[in-house]
Amino acid sequence: MIGNDRYPHLFSPLDLGFTTIKNRAIMGSMHTGLEEAENGFERMAAYFTERARGGVGMIITGGISPNEEGGHGAKLATAAEAAQHRIVTEAVHNSAADVKICMQILHAGPLAPTEKCVAPSAVKSRITPLIPNALDEAGIEKQLADFANCASRAQEAGYDGVEIIGSAGYLLSTFLVKKTNQRTDQWGGSYENRMRFPVEVVRRIRAAVRDDFIVIFRIAAMDMLQDGMSWDEIVQLGQAIEHAGANIISTHFTWHESAVPTISTRVPRAAFAGVTGRLRRELGIPTITSNRINMPDVAEKVLADGHADLVSMARPMLADAELVNKALEGREDEINTCIACNQACLDHTFTGQEVSCLVNPRACHETLLNYVQTEAPKRIAVVGAGPAGLGYATVAAQRGHAVTLFDSADEIGGQFNLAKRVPGKEEFSETLRYYRRMIEVLGIDLRLNTPVDAAQLKNANFEEVVIATGIKPRIPELEGIDHPSVVSYIDVIRGNKRVGHRVAIIGAGGIGFDVAELIMHKGTSAAMDLDVFAREWGVDFKHHPRGGVTGVEPVVERADREVTLLQRKATPVGRGLGKTTGWTHRLSLVRRDVKMINAVEYLKIDDEGLHISIDHKPHVLEVDTIIVCAGQLPLRTLYDELQDSGLNVSLVGGAYEAGELDAKRAINQASYLAAAV
Repeated sequence: MIGNDRYPHLFSPLDLGFTTIKNRAIMGSMHTGLEEAENGFERMAAYFTERARGGVGMIITGGISPNEEGGHGAKLATAAEAAQHRIVTEAVHNSAADVKICMQILHAGPLAPTEKCVAPSAVKSRITPLIPNALDEAGIEKQLADFANCASRAQEAGYDGVEIIGSAGYLLSTFLVKKTNQRTDQWGGSYENRMRFPVEVVRRIRAAVRDDFIVIFRIAAMDMLQDGMSWDEIVQLGQAIEHAGANIISTHFTWHESAVPTISTRVPRAAFAGVTGRLRRELGIPTITSNRINMPDVAEKVLADGHADLVSMARPMLADAELVNKALEGREDEINTCIACNQACLDHTFTGQEVSCLVNPRACHETLLNYVQTEAPKRIAVVGAGPAGLGYATVAAQRGHAVTLFDSADEIGGQFNLAKRVPGKEEFSETLRYYRRMIEVLGIDLRLNTPVDAAQLKNANFEEVVIATGIKPRIPELEGIDHPSVVSYIDVIRGNKRVGHRVAIIGAGGIGFDVAELIMHKGTSAAMDLDVFAREWGVDFKHHPRGGVTGVEPVVERADREVTLLQRKATPVGRGLGKTTGWTHRLSLVRRDVKMINAVEYLKIDDEGLHISIDHKPHVLEVDTIIVCAGQLPLRTLYDELQDSGLNVSLVGGAYEAGELDAKRAINQASYLAAAV
């Protein structure tokens, strides 16, 4: 195979002595919501089976609690629960006998959404409303026994191993840090005592399972906490975990409550692999690294540089179940790359929704959304090559329909061509690369620079017409809105209009934040340079102070502008942004001195500037430029003209519902429609 030559490290087996992992690509753990869903185990079976067939060497499931106090919903503690899990393990092993599947044991500790939540001390997490119950000696013994029982049940269920998560602010990690462990008994005080609980968990599990059962421990190799773990403590813990019987150490980075992004698109690829490499040199067992490794060449370099023995890719396996096979077959340009947007995956996880993927709506919905070959091919016209049009065209063509894709622009992508220009969103260009290639592979008739009207479509004998013409910016009804100082966000992002020194942005949704980020940015994008990222977010990779961040002040380059971001709503500015990324957008702008004002009434625009009212008091913002980001309206003129044509006409994407340029909704809707045509 081509991949063996191109990616020799990625496709080399890993011998654990008692078993072999066929390659170095792991599907990392991600809670999907299927764990608690109706028919969830059957759906998980289909989900994991596709990834097993896709060539991955090992799969690690989403987190499963060992008991009721460890989480909500999904747990494994009884024979009946083990029988449910067997649905998953048998499906994976029957579809790909050489693929390992391990279950992650996740005890959320103080982050568990239950009044039964426990921790070493009654210290509330910054991100949860509940104060955990401090464990007494009997409670600690119960937790240890429950961990061992859970692992034993996982073995009974047919798993090849377990991964114990000892990071992220979950139970095990809270024993390690003084902030959350204020005990004075054998489980607290000195570091030797504080690490006693996670080490004992590993020892108990090792004793409860067969020698050929894989035990993985996920360690916080850099917890990103002020006064967090020192490097010497991390090494000491890793070595103790190894001696307690773990077969593999998996590295994790950050607690959920830390103020450093580790998983979003604004993080450079493989940003933390070097930390894993440093720990690897201190251990005698294999290590796994993770975070922002989304393409085979990135994984290969990590392995070739000696940073890890295995590479974990969770979200990339949502985006493309066939990622590993495509790399093996030399089809890397056909990989639907994870862009780390988090919009349909982690944002859903942390809001209690089922996980999917913005660029692949089938992820976790394999039993509900399938692209079955049609028995009645149709001639289909798709008008608009933005995310919705591309999603519809490729699914329909994959099913065997003859698709003609029209766009008046000179390139595909629509609003994605704006997004990819924003610093921190460079990955969005990967989606467009994928679609360009799929247009070629699927034989879609692409016609760029080709505006079409209703008459042309009527006369072309198409059996289906799909209107994906997108949106037009909403222009607020405001006196002076045609003033020369007023510009559209589209012109700003494209660089068609000059932006002055003093700027007001009308509208503080996602687009307003993107525009503010763009015009206040200076220098190299942090997403493209690890040194810049480290400076902007205050991480010291070289010296590794406690937590990697203690005593390190973020240093952010900013453009020489004064920017004010305005919104009508009385809610805090940025409240509607993504659950897992919104805080990074807000913090980035704060550090660039962007002023944010809510509950604003817009009065008028004139030569003085933008006239507003706050708390019924008039103000004038003396600005050079006013950028309008006041929402969008559906662009559906062509659809309206075709209503009486007798053609089967459908609306998708922004033309159907404008919203916040919601590519997640657009691609999802288009995929379901194309699957049914």
